[in-house]
Amino acid sequence: MTTSTPVEKNMALLRTAYRWVESGDLDAAEQLLSEDFIANVPGSPDPLHGRETWRTGTQIMKDAFPDLKIDVQDMFGAGDKVTVLVHFQATHLGAFQQFEATGRRIGYRSVEVYRFDGDRIAEEWVAPDLISLFRQISSAPAPTPSR
Repeated sequence: MTTSTPVEKNMALLRTAYRWVESGDLDAAEQLLSEDFIANVPGSPDPLHGRETWRTGTQIMKDAFPDLKIDVQDMFGAGDKVTVLVHFQATHLGAFQQFEATGRRIGYRSVEVYRFDGDRIAEEWVAPDLISLFRQISSAPAPTPSR
């Protein structure tokens, strides 16, 4: 019988959350967050609080990029934290920020750190490569994303 360490359990929980986001089951993914979830995101001087903050941001992404695929390129953990290097790929089919849908395939990376509290994701720090994403969905033709 194999027993998992707390870090392995946290990594498995995060992979499950990513799968549910990919499939569009935001209700299931949201249940993996603590009630007092904290999001640390670019452009916000202060942390954002609550599951609804996560839900709103994730729904905006899924509306703009409904076929979003999340490729975990590296993942490691220590203590109550897990760090992930992810590569997102999708088709830009809805408005995102100030950019109307282009129908273009996009790809960009993000470095993300998650803190866990028990069997819930309690806090995230995300650092997506928004410059790369915005270049790909701007009005100028964008090069094909590469890995």
